[in-house]
Amino acid sequence: MNLYNRLRALIPEPRLEYGTVVATTDTGVLVELPGGARVHARGEAAVDTAVFIRAGVVEGPAPGGLIYTPQTV
Repeated sequence: MNLYNRLRALIPEPRLEYGTVVATTDTGVLVELPGGARVHARGEAAVDTAVFIRAGVVEGPAPGGLIYTPQTV
């Protein structure tokens, strides 16, 4: 394994998050996460649809309904 790949293995990947689109903007969408926080994400989606976002980018549609979110202690 080369040095670059060893370094990349130490850096965690950005989290995949779930939320509901609450508004659209000129540059993307406003997504409300299950805890109530709102984040801006680049990409397109219709209002009131569930989406997956990673590192501030809409990755695609998500299934609707309840999503289990583990609590950290």
